[in-house]
Amino acid sequence: MANLASTYRNQGRWKEAEELEVQVMETRKRVLGEEHPDTLTSMANLASTYRNQGRWNEAEELGVQVMEMSSRVLGGEHPSTLTSMANLASTYRNQGRWKEAEELDVQVMETRKRVLGEEHPDTLTSMANLVSTYRNQGRWKEAEELDVQVMETSSRVLGEGHPDTLNSMANLAHTWAFLSRKEEAITLMEKCFKLQSHILGPNNPHTEFSYKALNKWQKGN
Repeated sequence: MANLASTYRNQGRWKEAEELEVQVMETRKRVLGEEHPDTLTSMANLASTYRNQGRWNEAEELGVQVMEMSSRVLGGEHPSTLTSMANLASTYRNQGRWKEAEELDVQVMETRKRVLGEEHPDTLTSMANLVSTYRNQGRWKEAEELDVQVMETSSRVLGEGHPDTLNSMANLAHTWAFLSRKEEAITLMEKCFKLQSHILGPNNPHTEFSYKALNKWQKGN
């Protein structure tokens, strides 16, 4: 049932996914108990479906439960607990609750650095999430500092052509554009666009987004 719900989620069939996920969650609560890891997973899946429908209050309510129970049962440093914290931070970001998002983002990033190491892909993802929170608050210098770290580390660890590295390049270019460092932004985005065109293809949404930004900056906008 959970696997079929996942298939529905990937098709954007949220109502059908939700119906199955509620059944799975309620049955697991009854059979396995509220604090069983499988029950927590089913709650997290339902919260994800709520997020994808923009139902932030319901997503938040479940997200808080998952995070608190996961922290108590699995421990504050368990990967599932950190994922639940990152998901709740995402919910806060989508509600414009930047301070609460930032607080969780920092916790996740610091814990992953300590447990997984500074160069682990999950650590880089958490750094990128914090950058997003900084950008949404207009804190461009802090965003830039982290952007550079993410791009350089990602390039070294994952390779220059990895999708995550390309995303980090595009993010840094946008940060530089907001800081009025247009020449640097254009140079980096040109490099990013060429790599995306070659690796992802010219019709990929990320490639098209980079092309539009590059075109806009080159025209002086």
